[in-house]
Amino acid sequence: MQAPVHHIVGLTSIVRERLLPVSGTVLARLNQKVSPTDVVAEATWSREHVLLNVAHQLHVRPEVADRLIKFNFKDMVPANAEVAIGEGLFPRVVRAPREGRVAAVGGGQVLLEVGESKIELRAGIPGTVIEIVPNRGVIIQTAGALVQGIWGNGRIDSGLLVNIAEKPDGVLTADRLDVSLRGSIILAGMVKDAEALQAAAELPVRGLILSSLYPSFIQLAREMRYPIVVTDGFGSMPMNSAAFRLLSTNAKRDVTVNAEVFDRYSGARPEVIITLPISSEPPASREVETFAPGLQVRMRRPPAMGMIGVISAIKPGLTTLPSGLHAHAADVKLENGETVVVPLVNLEVVG
Repeated sequence: MQAPVHHIVGLTSIVRERLLPVSGTVLARLNQKVSPTDVVAEATWSREHVLLNVAHQLHVRPEVADRLIKFNFKDMVPANAEVAIGEGLFPRVVRAPREGRVAAVGGGQVLLEVGESKIELRAGIPGTVIEIVPNRGVIIQTAGALVQGIWGNGRIDSGLLVNIAEKPDGVLTADRLDVSLRGSIILAGMVKDAEALQAAAELPVRGLILSSLYPSFIQLAREMRYPIVVTDGFGSMPMNSAAFRLLSTNAKRDVTVNAEVFDRYSGARPEVIITLPISSEPPASREVETFAPGLQVRMRRPPAMGMIGVISAIKPGLTTLPSGLHAHAADVKLENGETVVVPLVNLEVVG
């Protein structure tokens, strides 16, 4: 049975696709070195559309209205501009209610794109552009340590990693944040009160790496202008030992926090990348593994959710669980020495 892989790895080759949501202009060049905050592509898009029914407003047939319309596809239309003027001694006038771009014209109607804004796509990781995706973005490669999380608030930034969580079950409180942490990426443990998130914003920090977050603070975390990555879950959960060990031993290094939203279909996950010097390109981590004895795994469900262990044996056939369900399962020896029987579906490989 194949297993999903949760990447917590000390050195690996990292390749990431960075694409605009709409067609735009790619600014980066092939083989260009980029930093996480470099803009590699940009596009303009419109938040709203306004439909002008010219034929109806001028009281004419659609084919007549088409002849009277002054603008063509992709034309910019100033606010209050005359889109069409009717015929007769006292002609009716159709005006643009707002500035916009003609998205479509025909059938006696004009569709305007209004509220135009600019999208800037940032690299998200430090590395080298190895491929250009025309009109959409780039593919970037780098090498370093990688820690993936389970939730992110959609922001990206980079900075010096500072560890203020002395142990995996540390708790971040507002009084632990002082001016010496300004501009840092903070390894911070659990967050149990909103004041800690607000205090981090007021410094400001460049990112928080949390083990867990209370569900009631999710919306507030989304509103923060700095990236937040949650490594283990919601509620009061300590950081898994593999992630804490890797992150804490790399304190004082430059890291990138890409807190992109988890998407099971595209494979996008929030992650922390620690760029490391290399003499040769390390191998890339596998996205799937086959369950086997000796693999390091992480529990995905209570009561041992988040704990790290090693598969000691794969059970033959189906195992009857305490709940009465029958499932493929394995014996897993946890770090505390306890061996538990866990359904394979509740495990993910760490690597």
